[in-house]
Amino acid sequence: MSDAFKQLAPFIQEYIYHHQWTELRPVQIAACQVIFNTDAHLLIAAATAAGKTEAAFLPVLTLLHNNPATTIGALYISPIKALINDQFERLNHLLKEAEIPVYHWHGDVSQSHKNQLLNRPQGILQITPESLESLLINKNHDLTRLFGALRFVIIDEIHAFMGSERGCQIICQLQRLAKSTQQQPRRIGLSATLGDYSMAEAWLCSGTDKPAITPQVEAGKRQIKLAVEHFFIANDLEQSEITTHEQYIFNLSKSRKCLIFANNRTQTESIIASLRKIASEQAQPDIYHVHHGSISASLRQAAENAMREPNNPSVTAATLTLELGIDLGYLERVIQLESPLSVASFLQRLGRSGRRGEAADMRFVCAENEILSEASLPEQIPWQLLQCIAIIQLYLEQRWIEPIKQIKYPLSLLYHQTMSILVAAGEMSPNTLAKQIFSLPPFTAITQEDLRILLRYLIDIDHIQKTEQGKLIVGLSGEKIVRKFQFYAVFAEQQAYIVKQDATEIGSIVTPPPVGNRFALAGRTWEVLEIDLRKKSIFVKQVEGKATIYWRGGGGTIHTRVLQRMRQVLLEDVEYSYLQENALRRLQTARKLAQNTGLNQQNILQLEKGKCCIFPWFGTIAYQTLERLLNSFCRESLEITNIGGMNPYYLTIKIGKDKFKHLYPEIVSLCQQRITAEDLINSSEAPEIQKYDAFIPHSLLRKAFASDRLDLDELRQQVAGW
Repeated sequence: MSDAFKQLAPFIQEYIYHHQWTELRPVQIAACQVIFNTDAHLLIAAATAAGKTEAAFLPVLTLLHNNPATTIGALYISPIKALINDQFERLNHLLKEAEIPVYHWHGDVSQSHKNQLLNRPQGILQITPESLESLLINKNHDLTRLFGALRFVIIDEIHAFMGSERGCQIICQLQRLAKSTQQQPRRIGLSATLGDYSMAEAWLCSGTDKPAITPQVEAGKRQIKLAVEHFFIANDLEQSEITTHEQYIFNLSKSRKCLIFANNRTQTESIIASLRKIASEQAQPDIYHVHHGSISASLRQAAENAMREPNNPSVTAATLTLELGIDLGYLERVIQLESPLSVASFLQRLGRSGRRGEAADMRFVCAENEILSEASLPEQIPWQLLQCIAIIQLYLEQRWIEPIKQIKYPLSLLYHQTMSILVAAGEMSPNTLAKQIFSLPPFTAITQEDLRILLRYLIDIDHIQKTEQGKLIVGLSGEKIVRKFQFYAVFAEQQAYIVKQDATEIGSIVTPPPVGNRFALAGRTWEVLEIDLRKKSIFVKQVEGKATIYWRGGGGTIHTRVLQRMRQVLLEDVEYSYLQENALRRLQTARKLAQNTGLNQQNILQLEKGKCCIFPWFGTIAYQTLERLLNSFCRESLEITNIGGMNPYYLTIKIGKDKFKHLYPEIVSLCQQRITAEDLINSSEAPEIQKYDAFIPHSLLRKAFASDRLDLDELRQQVAGW
């Protein structure tokens, strides 16, 4: 065994012998070297199932064992509860022999379990950012007693946090904790899907004076099996009819351990209802589950348990909730409906299968409605199929993964942290509050004037009050916000109705259907018996047949590199080995169409009379910028009456007679002018996107939108290449 092994605590060496590990994995040896021999932060970037969790915990537990902390010694922060539950079980096995307790803390954990920790703070605490926020507010005066000797903070799946307000929230929390305890613990970040290590290192060590080290670990060669198939769905299909692509998915997953990923909740419900119907018609067992944020905790747990059960087939359809690193045991196959939004997402999902030395197996199924004879040119292009291929090729050819863009003006979080600091402290002078806010790394771009404008506004709307002594306290309107447990989260949770069958909770939906109507949830069909508006509950009974329910689709931004690779897929004459028969045929048709219409030569094409279409081939942000540029500056000159399209694939424009030839020169000329992003936002606009944007002055919202949601530099650069 290696030197790293010899340095590990005796109980860990025992555990390794007992579990017949023949050696530590490269990433585990590298992590031990950084933790034992330096005082730097550590970024562990390695493929799924490379042993990252153990790489972080083995050296940390050794140091806590050799020199026990007098308070909580290590804090583990996870993006989702399921991951905490998963790691809690794993750590408990490892720590049976050591005198180091493990506590988990989130909304589903009992108060008695939490009280044990509060009474005797020690060992390891596993927590979500939302529960950590509640501790910072409600246990503000106990922070030193709880965390005074905190030595390590382990942040799992950091790619899920970076570039989001929730990630900024964590950095604020760690900074506030360090200020309270006068301790700056070492940070360890874990991820399987990072494109740019330097950005992740900068994020991990922000606000501290130590560097972050990322050990370069030779990745083992993984075998991967990929297949992409395409289907047309007949337009005259009855709602209850099974489609060929659903039958295909049934065959792919039959008698297997299989995870089906969809990009929104509607798709997960629909596919499981269909698979269950086929199974019942063929007298096959019901092995089907749904896993997403609107399903009750007990049903989600049941799905996870079924997936872990060895040798028993089980099929679960999920959204993002199972994309992150929960170990579901031996998964034979992953099926992806349509295209994932990013290369990073593709890699996370691929990594769910083939964890036990087997090849990772992922099948993509792209289904689109049959093309009507009157369909316009952009509607005849298989966007999802192109995106699938582009994402696969970007990874296979270049191992490229999207870089994560940090938010410059996280204003919703600025409101949240301002209120959180005030609630925790009770009262504060404006000067002390400002000092605290400006010590938090996510707010480096916020000016003193910005904060002054915000605080004045919050006093105006009574979220904050000024006392006679000149101190700031939370105002009456603010109290209504901060006293709800929903306040701890910086992401918006839709106010939903709880769905119950007798006393059993099934999950939740946002808009209740009328009594007597049917809807789908948890892969089954329910009829509404009664609605209790006051308690926000819907009582249902289970019925046969297939019903639909619609959530708002999953948003997200797509990177320009993906769109450019999609264009290349459409124009190059390459047959990709993983394309199945229908998919190959569909791609060939699309390539012919591109040649026949001139789409292979230009970005702007004339459609029928008075209509034209722009194919920009750039990502979501640059697309939004172009759309606003046309809206702000071209409506009159080009007599534009309507701008439509599908972000980020194409823009359709209704244009004045004989104006088509002026469209391209006009865009080029506008790109050469000194237009700023602020010029593209109407002075009466106030784009409310994040949870607390409703409490932000409009002038600040416009400034943030211009900075974080538009990019004129990228637009100029891309148009120059048309």
